[in-house]
Amino acid sequence: MGHKRSKSRVRLIGGAAAIVATALVASACGSDSSDSASSSGAAAADKGKHVLLLSVDGLHQADLVAYVGKHPDSALAALTKRGTEFTNAQTPILSDSFPGTVGQVTGGNPQTTGIYYDDSFDRTLLAPGTTQCAGAKTGGHMELTEELDKDTHRIDAGQGLANLPDSVGGMTAAPQNLLDPAKLPVDPNTCKPVQPWNLLRVNTIFGVAHGAGLRTAWSDKHPAYSILAGPGDGTTIDDLFTPEIDSSVDGTEDGKTWASDNGLTQRYDTYKVTALLNEIEGKDHSGKNSVGVPAIFGMNFQSVSTAQKLPTSGGQRGGYEPDGVTPGPVLASALDFVNTQVGKLLDKLKAAGAEQSTTVVLTSKHGQSPTKPGDFRRIDDGKIVDDVNAAWAAGHPGAPKLVEHSVNDDVMLWWLSDRSEAAQQLVRERLGAASGTGYDINGNPVPYVKAGLAQVKVGADAAAYFGVPVTDSRVPDVVGLVDPGVVYAGKPSKIAEHGGSQATDRDVPLIVAGPGFAAATSDQQVETTQIAPTVLTALGLDPNQLQAVRAEGTKALQK
Repeated sequence: MGHKRSKSRVRLIGGAAAIVATALVASACGSDSSDSASSSGAAAADKGKHVLLLSVDGLHQADLVAYVGKHPDSALAALTKRGTEFTNAQTPILSDSFPGTVGQVTGGNPQTTGIYYDDSFDRTLLAPGTTQCAGAKTGGHMELTEELDKDTHRIDAGQGLANLPDSVGGMTAAPQNLLDPAKLPVDPNTCKPVQPWNLLRVNTIFGVAHGAGLRTAWSDKHPAYSILAGPGDGTTIDDLFTPEIDSSVDGTEDGKTWASDNGLTQRYDTYKVTALLNEIEGKDHSGKNSVGVPAIFGMNFQSVSTAQKLPTSGGQRGGYEPDGVTPGPVLASALDFVNTQVGKLLDKLKAAGAEQSTTVVLTSKHGQSPTKPGDFRRIDDGKIVDDVNAAWAAGHPGAPKLVEHSVNDDVMLWWLSDRSEAAQQLVRERLGAASGTGYDINGNPVPYVKAGLAQVKVGADAAAYFGVPVTDSRVPDVVGLVDPGVVYAGKPSKIAEHGGSQATDRDVPLIVAGPGFAAATSDQQVETTQIAPTVLTALGLDPNQLQAVRAEGTKALQK
């Protein structure tokens, strides 16, 4: 996600919902969870081995190929020459930060992990902030973004550090303490908030490694990334560093955010790179305490993503040139920046004598669409949602809004308050008839029909798209797959997005460099979910300790 999205977020109406969240958590934390499986894992683990996982938001495989071709002496080129490059890798559907990151660390897709998007809904939880749970209305908003922070304006998410932002290295290694409980969905059985890590239905590589007595660390963009710890008490990531990217640089409500200017995004990314450099030296992310090099550590870069999405930055154009391949000036700068930072990390591994014992994985949790500026079409999704709700209200006076929760990027996801066939048919008809005026990349009006959608899947069809029964408590009721180039936004704030199923959303790089992955190129079709079992295998741990690996049969990557 990176750059803050202008989503159409239809907030909950009335009370909340009822579900057995505790049963969901119990199923993920049962007798074969990471901790209880650690007895065999600890014996197999090689504590001298490490995995460095690097994710570059927005980076396409085509971007990597073009960059390496133009810069054969670059750090990225050196990495491709040293390891196995999987040229036909794809992210899970939908191609958002979540389920993208979740897939990398669990080995599972949404039908197994229960995480469909970074902003979604569970029909069996209660709405955030619910305190009177008896008889509360079903339906709980599941937010995994900056919105969960105690203070969304500060890079420390409300920790209260002085002299920010450059003292951000002093941010807590347990940012789960910086989540506002009033913004979390509520378990109807306990009437208590459900923490992000307990929204995940399966365990993670961090849980397995931690259970085997190995140190773990991760750096990312929101405290909500504590979900990556997996079910339990949220402590399986020993050092979690999450400076808030969607905060303002000066810590005020109206200040420029780290994602609104690519130069600032690059500065922000250096904080996480510094954390990794410290960890390679055997220190914690702050560089103040000697704790040993983590077995699993890594980060997510945001600079390429914001460069692709911003119309302009620093007086220069964002995105690509008209051919959709050549990076424009802002994106070219971001790619150079990432290359330099990756080079610093590789050099540090070599200087520390850890190059041969560290498996480096470079990938992306999502791409970005469109790449060709001429394909861009911005559509105000709010008008489309309002039309459907108005049509439903006309025939159902006094009923709640039909579209109970809506998230629209370059995909349309709706959760309905009424799941009847009549409601589904109304949605099909209104979306099929939805026409109006959108805008191209220059702000010129362009017409659209059928809400800008190539396909609409409703009800059982939407559930089947993900391979789950319609009774799944979290699956969207409506999945709209857009015409190429369509991005939903009310204002001209971005020129690309992600979240959908297009090739430019899903076709990402995947390089594995380390023992067993000598220089090679593989065109076999792979998914980024295969990173999870690959990581555990590299550490000498059993990948079948991952519940999603067992459920989906996810295979470790092979040369």
